[in-house]
Amino acid sequence: MLRQAPRFLLSRASMRWRRPFSTDLPAETPADSKFVDTWKKSIPNIEPPKTPSAFMTPRPPTPSTIPSKLTVNLVLPYDSLLSAKEVDMVIVPATSGQMGVLPGHVATIAELKPGVLSVHEGNEVKKYFLSSGFAFIHANSVADIMAVEATPLDQVDPSLVQKGLAEFTQKLNSASTDVEKAEAQIGVDVHSALNAALTG
Repeated sequence: MLRQAPRFLLSRASMRWRRPFSTDLPAETPADSKFVDTWKKSIPNIEPPKTPSAFMTPRPPTPSTIPSKLTVNLVLPYDSLLSAKEVDMVIVPATSGQMGVLPGHVATIAELKPGVLSVHEGNEVKKYFLSSGFAFIHANSVADIMAVEATPLDQVDPSLVQKGLAEFTQKLNSASTDVEKAEAQIGVDVHSALNAALTG
């Protein structure tokens, strides 16, 4: 009987504390019917206002099998560098470290730090330098990467990076206010990451 106790306790605990996964949730956005019914009873001559869920598109269903490709979108505030591009893998510079994303990756939100985004398509690897942003990995093998600034790494001039790093280091050393120090530190961080990407 005592040998069975751990298994019994684990099965009871897993039944009681089980939380639904995102794949267990319905793909369709549920309509707020209770709100609409109450509104129509209270104010029948005015159409009910739209709630936030009315503006959301239904969440795409999670495929039953893992797709062979990862769909990547790389967008900036003013441009779209990659749009629905099917690739084998991406490696994003998350604040917690380099994060590889393959098809079937668990749904994740990651904050990005200055670093290199590697997009792997067969034997070809395209690298972009990102200043910061967020990566949204969806359960349906879609990765949305939103960056503040991004540029192909092969278009970066190493001499300008060295010059910028020297300028921001000098500004950091001579900064007198907290704002000046913060701005200079951001410049040092970005240029240091750029320099490491080019030399590494």
